[in-house]
Amino acid sequence: MESNSDLERLEEPTEQESETLTERESIRKKVSNMSFEDLQKLKEKIGSKKYNKVVFGVKQKKIKTDFKRANKNRPREMSSKKRHVIQDQLDGTKKNLPRDPRFDPLCGTFDEKTFKSNYKFLNDVRKKERKQLENEYKDESDPQRQQKIKLLMQRMDNQIREQDKRDKERKMKEEENTNIRKKLMQGEKPVFKKKSEKRIEELVNKYEELKKTNKLQKHLERRHKKLAKKEQKNMKKNVAIVE
Repeated sequence: MESNSDLERLEEPTEQESETLTERESIRKKVSNMSFEDLQKLKEKIGSKKYNKVVFGVKQKKIKTDFKRANKNRPREMSSKKRHVIQDQLDGTKKNLPRDPRFDPLCGTFDEKTFKSNYKFLNDVRKKERKQLENEYKDESDPQRQQKIKLLMQRMDNQIREQDKRDKERKMKEEENTNIRKKLMQGEKPVFKKKSEKRIEELVNKYEELKKTNKLQKHLERRHKKLAKKEQKNMKKNVAIVE
């Protein structure tokens, strides 16, 4: 423990101008030899502010550099540590705002027919990818990998089938609209088909297509199984209601 005279000396409020470098160094040496317990007591006695001043010294204030031009014709001096955006301050410049073409009227309206025509090549790309997956499935020996490829092929088949279905529906609708316009131009009364009639035409076209591709028998078997399962399910429900 240091002598009381040293502690009293530390307690005295000293100004920065009156302290000399040698006095501060001598006090720091004495404080550095003190135990942690004595340092805590000293800190409680004289206060943390004065204690930090004695131990760590007075922090020097940073000199703020004021970037000013000595002459208006000279270029402006700027700090390299800060990012300065001058574009907003210039006259005649506008801030670029992000635009979403889906909701921007300047980009026009969506035309499905034009879109399908412009990106028709994607259907050929999908079919090529499907063929590559089929070859990869044949060469693959890992069962897990084969299962993944099989599921991917099934998904692609469903997408291609659904796309073909939509294309046919759109084509039929275009043909119907064309026939209506022709009849109107000829002065005849156009015939508007009902939904039930359209449904029958779709089934007939589907039947003809399956017959051409020799898939009719397979389709009928699958349809028969589906109806049998549905009928069996309904019978179980009826039995449960009776009981």
